[in-house]
Amino acid sequence: MGNSALKTHLENSQKTGVFQLTAKGLQEFPEELQRLTANLRTVDLSGNKIEVLPPAIGNFLHMKSLTLNSNRITALPSEISKLKKLETLSLNGNRIVTLPSSLGQLKALRTLNLSGNQISEFPPGLGTLRHLDLLDLSRNQIRKVPAHVSELQTIEINLNQNQISVLTEEVSKCPRLKVLRLEENCLDLSSVPQSILRDSQVSLFSVEGNLFEVKNLRDLEGYDKYMERFTATKKKFA
Repeated sequence: MGNSALKTHLENSQKTGVFQLTAKGLQEFPEELQRLTANLRTVDLSGNKIEVLPPAIGNFLHMKSLTLNSNRITALPSEISKLKKLETLSLNGNRIVTLPSSLGQLKALRTLNLSGNQISEFPPGLGTLRHLDLLDLSRNQIRKVPAHVSELQTIEINLNQNQISVLTEEVSKCPRLKVLRLEENCLDLSSVPQSILRDSQVSLFSVEGNLFEVKNLRDLEGYDKYMERFTATKKKFA
């Protein structure tokens, strides 16, 4: 991309607060964006070849949406925690292995998309994200859903297409959790805590493509209670 084209993009962004430059072969986060730290609210740099998100990302104090899907990012700088107004962080299809503990400081965050990375452990420290609606960790390499999941305030957790064989019963204590997606994992029926059916708020528990037939969930204690929640939710949106 030529300098004049980038200059035009920057001028438009100064007026609109939106910078979108997708699938242009960018190898690094454009340094020129630093001139717009006071203006930018939305940045989309998906489909590029960016490997590193610079610490200067922390200067975009008014940023509400940051989308970097389908790049080559392996880690996030701890400075990302300075984005106190960030509501959407989308990093699908990168090479991220772990998340910085400071991510839990993004108090306004509503959507965290991390599908299609190389995460092998369920990320700790996200329980402080009180406004989180969606945590998407699908298509990673997670094997276990640990007890600290109970701290999460999110409404939906997507764990489809991981390698999960262990699911803690603590997940039933998530206070706002309504949708739990675990399709195409390695769960057998005995790994499914009955408390999810019996005691949780979950009204959509999606487990197709595991090591048991979904119809066998009916044999578990609490299935009737789960179906009551499922049906009530379905009626609400009908």
